Amino acid sequence: MKGEWGERAARVYLERAGYHIAETNFRTRFGEIDIIAERGEYIVFVEVKTRKSDRFAAAREFVTPAKQQRITATAALWLRQHPSGLQPRFDVIEVYGEEGISNAPRICHLENAFGG
Repeated sequence: MKGEWGERAARVYLERAGYHIAETNFRTRFGEIDIIAERGEYIVFVEVKTRKSDRFAAAREFVTPAKQQRITATAALWLRQHPSGLQPRFDVIEVYGEEGISNAPRICHLENAFGG
């Protein structure tokens, strides 16, 4: 599936950038967080958006305010279950390409994508 391929690409990207992956596909009644990672002073909640291209719209445009609220609520539950002194941050990783066609997907990492 496109989403799984994009999430794998995002995990590899994050690990190469020095992030420790704490959890993937964390689900609650509010929603799901694709990747939860740590680096430095941050615990990072990552929404991965995979598209063939950005020809019609950037993948980040699909992270609507309603989606942001669901991710924030889900992150709050995760933090209650996993107390941390790290600063929470919400990132979006755009993955452009297609599994089996794109040898190296194009990745755009937007840090603090919807944190005030």
